[in-house]
Amino acid sequence: MGRMLANYYGECDMAVPKYDWWYLPLLQLLSDGQTRRMSDVCDELAQQAKLSEAELAEMLPSGTDHTYRNRIAWARTFLKKAGLLESPRWGHVRITDRGRIALQESPAEIDDKWLRRYPEFVEWTKPKKPDAENAKTTAEHSDVPAAEETPLEQLDRVYTQIQRDLADELLERVKQSSASFFERIVVDLMLAMGYGGSREDAGRTVGRVGDGGIDGVIDEDRLGLDKIYLQAKRWEGNVGRPVVQGFSGAMAGMHAVKGVLITTSGFTDDAQRYVKNLGQKIVLLNGRQLAELMIQYGVGVGEEATYTLKRIDSDYFDPS
Repeated sequence: MGRMLANYYGECDMAVPKYDWWYLPLLQLLSDGQTRRMSDVCDELAQQAKLSEAELAEMLPSGTDHTYRNRIAWARTFLKKAGLLESPRWGHVRITDRGRIALQESPAEIDDKWLRRYPEFVEWTKPKKPDAENAKTTAEHSDVPAAEETPLEQLDRVYTQIQRDLADELLERVKQSSASFFERIVVDLMLAMGYGGSREDAGRTVGRVGDGGIDGVIDEDRLGLDKIYLQAKRWEGNVGRPVVQGFSGAMAGMHAVKGVLITTSGFTDDAQRYVKNLGQKIVLLNGRQLAELMIQYGVGVGEEATYTLKRIDSDYFDPS
């Protein structure tokens, strides 16, 4: 494998390679099946690529990360979306069976086009256009070459992809947290969304009520005019109707009419149908929705960089 890597690196111009250039070297480095820390992977790949001191020191325009580390990290992300790599725990990476099978083909190179053989990768790279105003079909958008996009369209597409990847990484981190920390995340999110009084008031209720699966209670408003009952399920499989029904029964025992059931996975169709016919108001939040709300309200995430787009002020030049 060392000779393979050496030959491959020898073919690259010695500017910091683009993210897709790292696909094959990254897979080859991990071909032994060992779980490695990503920081160590970046160091080893940079050493094998013989990056110069200037290339090692090069930073992103935002100044938030080294260019080579950022590109290797994105290579890992794209390979994960194709199912060739996995993260058994936070900050670590390992090749999958699919990744080993891919290497057995002895590809001369791997790029985004090569990865499109995997449906998961194709689905992930499709732009998501939720607002109908912009929406052609997903299939139409996915076939538009980048060269035909306007700069603003490219920016929007890349931003959306970064946000989706952040949601995936955030949910993965949440799943690896302890049960008590997950409950804290739920309360922090509710507070960030404007519910409750103080952090201390909300925190004292979490994990202490312990009645029929109620994990916490939070004031709906700062005056405490109504209560919202919480249940947090850190599950892998979808949450079914019996769990939701149990939560509803526990709420009824407390004479409660409002509740939020949050899971790191999803809900069965039967569970979702069940809540629609209740006299109580129970909101079901799946793992994806949880991650997106955490991003929206700044829970567990921080700002990396801010880019402000400006346009000509026509009124300034034509006040009449």
